[in-house]
Amino acid sequence: MALAIFDLDNTLLAGDSDHRWGEFLCDVGLSNVEAFRQKNDAFYADYQAGRLDMTAYLDFVLEPLTGMARSAVRSLQRQFVAECIEPLLLDKAFDLLNEHRIKGDTLLMMTATHAVVAEPVAARLGFEHWLGSGVGLHDDRYTGRAEGRPCFQQGKVDHLADWRRRHPDIADTDGSWFYSDSHNDLPLLSAVGHPVAVDPDDTLRAHAEANHWPIMSLR
Repeated sequence: MALAIFDLDNTLLAGDSDHRWGEFLCDVGLSNVEAFRQKNDAFYADYQAGRLDMTAYLDFVLEPLTGMARSAVRSLQRQFVAECIEPLLLDKAFDLLNEHRIKGDTLLMMTATHAVVAEPVAARLGFEHWLGSGVGLHDDRYTGRAEGRPCFQQGKVDHLADWRRRHPDIADTDGSWFYSDSHNDLPLLSAVGHPVAVDPDDTLRAHAEANHWPIMSLR
């Protein structure tokens, strides 16, 4: 048995759930549509270029939830999964997850996406274990700010180390798998025994080819 780690956006999904959440907030009237869309798109371009300030982005995309109770946000989460995530689901992704489950591996979803999105999407994909970027809560209401270090780039390595300390029975990192599409995940891809590039961006594809990592598609 091994630990099988999966990135979410553009890996298990045919799109980016975090960026789509920003669009969804516009669709349901929780943000100034034109200004929010432009800034959301600019942050996504920074992500693709590897220069994203993740804390700044998380604060931006969480701000519309400021003061909202968790119970009210749950209805938004259900609507978001039904309307925006279901069309992004991939049959081959479910097949890959099931292959690891059949082997008896422990499955862990790791994403830079904030927990408001990551939690219901992880549940839809059948994950018991997941890690995402933290969100601020006070008196069971959202503060509209990020909390803690984002689960992004080197932060994923650190979050995994913390998670492993809480789960000492899980197989060691050398025997672990990590599936990702993004060059932003090179720190964790380089730290596991079995890195796999999934529908990779150009930078990750070049790195994978140079290092003889497997490359696969779930599309």
